Amino acid sequence: MPRNFRFVWLDVFTTRQLEGNQLAVFPDAHGLTDQEMQAIARETHLSETTFVFPENEETDLERGFATRIFAVSGEMPFAGHPTLGTASVLCSARKLTEVALALKVGRIPVKFSQKDGRSFGEMVQKDPVIGETHDPQVVAKTLKVSSDDLDPAHPIQTVSTGVPFAIVPFRSLATLSRIRPARSAMEDYLNGTDAKFFYMISREATDPAASLHARMIFSGGEDSATGSAAGPAIAWMVLHGWARSGQSVLIEQGTEIHRTSHLYARADLQDGRPTHVRVGGHCVEVMHGQLAL
Repeated sequence: MPRNFRFVWLDVFTTRQLEGNQLAVFPDAHGLTDQEMQAIARETHLSETTFVFPENEETDLERGFATRIFAVSGEMPFAGHPTLGTASVLCSARKLTEVALALKVGRIPVKFSQKDGRSFGEMVQKDPVIGETHDPQVVAKTLKVSSDDLDPAHPIQTVSTGVPFAIVPFRSLATLSRIRPARSAMEDYLNGTDAKFFYMISREATDPAASLHARMIFSGGEDSATGSAAGPAIAWMVLHGWARSGQSVLIEQGTEIHRTSHLYARADLQDGRPTHVRVGGHCVEVMHGQLAL
């Protein structure tokens, strides 16, 4: 007899179906092995697929819902849009306004409220770890741009709230939108640093309401919304004066691949260090289904 596992498919960091970042959530994954979860992630072929292992109400609400995040290439300790999307599914099913996920990086709370007449979720990420600064000449060569295309007034710096990103500030939206770096060159460079990915940003944006335009290109392609990078980005912004402490910033991402996403981020600055990093956005359900194994 086949085993059936229910899933919910969402678009995250958007209010419109078929935009934002896609996610498949399995709300009850009991009975699946590691190998099966990885195979399912390859089957969905999304940037991430999540698997929830609910226990009982007291444990789940206090500790957080045990959740594992799988990309096509392997398990992830943390990722932003899977956290927001999974929390949205769990809250909707249980009629809650707040829930926490127990992830590999620890307990991540997500709280839902109303924003622009829609349900809006905001996660509190781990306090940022500020890493090394990078040579702009070397980074520019790696990204196949001129060093003059990068903002010389602010450092290229690694920041992590669970996944380390090298934050790369560009002078202009036009340059950032047209770059086509070699993924192998990026991997070769990053393998020798404390960063796992580049998160490239510009203060120029297409949406007048946005404070930042961002791109995240990696070996698997281009990400339409990177919540695990938005946290480091807002931490970098308040650290270097691109945003005020506590200011909510709208980050647009994904326009180059026709998956426009909107991520809201804010962080506090205390004693010269960024803290209390919050990343939020909307989610829309696209489909429900059942997987038979």
